[in-house]
Amino acid sequence: MSGRGDDEHDPILDDQREAEAKSSERDMSPSAPGTSIHRSGSRPQLDLSKAEIQGNFEERDPTILLPNQSDDISHLALDIGGSLIKLLYFSRHEDYSNDGDKRKKTIKERLGLSNGNLRSYPVLGGRLHFVKFETHKINECLDFIHSKQLHRRDPYPWSSKTLPLGTGVIKVTGGGAYKFADLFKERLGVSIEKEDEMHCLVSGANFLLKAIRHEAYTHMEAEKEFVQIDSNELYPYLLVNVGSGVSIIKVDGEGKFERVSGTNVGGGTYWGLGRLLTKCKSFDELLELSQKGDNSTIDMLVGDIYGGMDYSKIGLSASTIASSFGKAISENKELEDYRPEDISLSLLRMISYNIGQISYLNALRFGLKRIFFGGFFIRGHAYTMDTISFAVHFWSKGDMQAMFLRHEGFLGAMGAFMSYEKHGLDDLMSHQLVERFPMGAPYTGGNIHGPPLGNLNEKISWMEKFVRRGTEITAPVPMTPSKTTGLGGFEVPSSRGSALRSDASALNVGVLHLVPTLEVFPLLADPKMYEPNTIDLSDQGEREYWLKVLSEHLPDLVDTAVASEGGTEDAKRRGDAFARAFSAHLARLMEEPAAYGKLGLANLLELREECLREFQFVDAYRSIKLRENEASLAVLPDLLEELDSMNEEARLLTLIEGVLAANIFDWGSRACVDLYHKGTIIEIYRMSRNKMQRPWRVDDFDAFKERMLGSGDKQPHKHKRALLFVDNSGADVILGMLPLAREFLRRGTEVVLVANSLPALNDVTAMELPDIVAGAAKHCDILRRAAEMGGLLVDAMVNPGDGSKNDSTSAPLMVVENGCGSPCIDLRQVSSELAAAAKDADLVVLEGMGRALHTNFNAEFKCEALKLAMVKNQRLAEKLINGNIYDSVCRYEPPSQM
Repeated sequence: MSGRGDDEHDPILDDQREAEAKSSERDMSPSAPGTSIHRSGSRPQLDLSKAEIQGNFEERDPTILLPNQSDDISHLALDIGGSLIKLLYFSRHEDYSNDGDKRKKTIKERLGLSNGNLRSYPVLGGRLHFVKFETHKINECLDFIHSKQLHRRDPYPWSSKTLPLGTGVIKVTGGGAYKFADLFKERLGVSIEKEDEMHCLVSGANFLLKAIRHEAYTHMEAEKEFVQIDSNELYPYLLVNVGSGVSIIKVDGEGKFERVSGTNVGGGTYWGLGRLLTKCKSFDELLELSQKGDNSTIDMLVGDIYGGMDYSKIGLSASTIASSFGKAISENKELEDYRPEDISLSLLRMISYNIGQISYLNALRFGLKRIFFGGFFIRGHAYTMDTISFAVHFWSKGDMQAMFLRHEGFLGAMGAFMSYEKHGLDDLMSHQLVERFPMGAPYTGGNIHGPPLGNLNEKISWMEKFVRRGTEITAPVPMTPSKTTGLGGFEVPSSRGSALRSDASALNVGVLHLVPTLEVFPLLADPKMYEPNTIDLSDQGEREYWLKVLSEHLPDLVDTAVASEGGTEDAKRRGDAFARAFSAHLARLMEEPAAYGKLGLANLLELREECLREFQFVDAYRSIKLRENEASLAVLPDLLEELDSMNEEARLLTLIEGVLAANIFDWGSRACVDLYHKGTIIEIYRMSRNKMQRPWRVDDFDAFKERMLGSGDKQPHKHKRALLFVDNSGADVILGMLPLAREFLRRGTEVVLVANSLPALNDVTAMELPDIVAGAAKHCDILRRAAEMGGLLVDAMVNPGDGSKNDSTSAPLMVVENGCGSPCIDLRQVSSELAAAAKDADLVVLEGMGRALHTNFNAEFKCEALKLAMVKNQRLAEKLINGNIYDSVCRYEPPSQM
């Protein structure tokens, strides 16, 4: 399957590929029994353990994926610094297509899609993994590489060759490339190819800033705001790398950069002086001390000089630092009289302010507005970022912004990775990269704690030990508890209060999925300005409300998921693990809303679906969908007969009423779930239709009717192709959207039904639609002929029987997948076949809360758009349309003039 779900069909693969680093007590010696370190290198072995079927189980010839097959891993790169080792590796995951699928072949031919590949080398689907180790625990890093056989891969991602021992080469940057070269040769039998540190730093920053949509963010007064940067407008910029010292680099383009300045006062200064003055044993301990400090006990402030007053003439407030450590001159105190916490904070502010000021001056010197900060000193530490940001804002009078990078610790490793020839990543765009956060992946900053998780059972066992359920759930910030051997755990979040925990502020690093088949929807009026999410979850009230909604819905979802697999003990255990995992994600987002990047309601809903798949609940609502489809197909003939008895105007109104009424069937809505316990699907549908009284809360039906039927001297003209984005299974698609599709078909308009690539709640999928259409076509000649033309009935047994009068049509009915597995849709990332279908479309119909309200309510298109939905949440109704639950939206929009 193409689209966002391509490399995510088998969540158990994440257990293997995001496996955590081995604990420090694990022996690296060749004699250690029971480890994969003994795999024979004489010839490749086919490892069938934990083999999984890729894709949908309905496929006739599904692909079998081997999660433990070493040939599924490609190359890696490292940045070995004085304190941390940053490792980046690529696990290959090809997009296997089933050319024997006649339906897909017919649709591809009609849409003009070619299977040809004009590239001299392929860009493969796969995953980029980001992992950190402490440098003094380098044996753990070597063990990790050896256990995954990363050092035995051919250094090109499209190759599946296993290299003989002693012939491998690993790209490494940082000082450790020299220090540990012999150790890598001795323990892994590989040579290190050393890459220039500054070149890697810039190359990594360039790639991440262009490839990841919200890689950059600002940080002021503990609030993060993500910044979307147009890759065409990235250069020039200033890159400030704050390690032991500070390097200031002006970047003008790919491979075009110059170190224009720097200072020897950096992270090493802070750590060195801090260690002398406070006796702290580690850099992190020193940072932690600063959280509790009060620098005014040591720093001389403007108010100390001017009797507590501001110096307003030159714009200095009383709290501005006039002299760092200045009070120590006049006070008769010794070092031991000062609190270590105050010393640490004073030192942090002194160095951070100076770095910010020097960076500003260099940006001013070259006329630059963008300054990106990274390096070991930043560490995702809230106060450090705040202080640097304040300095840049203060000195520039608000004209410049300090910006930070989500993957700032991995710039060097990313650059080393990019130094492989023909890695195939240069052509990737931001819409082809999807970041996911499985429970087995590295968390904050890429740090790893705990033993390897070899399979789902081991993951669940680990979670049962460390991740608690319900209201006591803790945020997924892996910690190594004191006095433990590094098995890992989950620390209880501290209160935010006036101090921020350093690790809480750090952003999580997920697994970056490369999906070359994703494209930007070509009918968006302005993709640069497009924002899919309607509700802004940066608003604390909105965020807390929706996190609570998802939390309250969790028990019902777990029950449904477990029941869908027969309520077995295994299903119950996986259901419990899913509840723990998703609750942990919600807790983490409550603590740090920016933890997983820019947060929208669509992201939250997709995170829930990904979490379900991670614990092998592939389609929790499958039996419910089948039951509702059967019930709806049984009453479809009567509905079609009723529609055919009406005149055009009455029929069009009834069709739109039917879509809105049928959209009530949504298992993601608590109010609707409660309704289902009070009546059958048909009873609820009829009740809903009877209440469809105009005017609706948003009512553009008259404008749409005029476009379809004309008025006065204005004659109607048919649409060439309509894209109908469908929502729920059952009555929604069968009694709502299919009759609407039929109306377009009878007018000679090509119809493309657009559905999910993967299941989400009770949403219909592209894989399920052909069977539904085949069932409907038994009662309708229009649908039957259109489906045959569209390749949907290639193998179906259809009874032409009682048709619908003598209507004829020459327009095809097709089905394409949208490229995602969520109740919402981000039109910046759709399947290639949907993008191809859109090129000749002149009407987009978005149906349902997820696709027309939660997302895309404000989206503008190059063609006509019709947005149809029933609002099934009171808060959303009030916020979006100033209405009430069960109000309806019929929003017709002509092509945007942008």
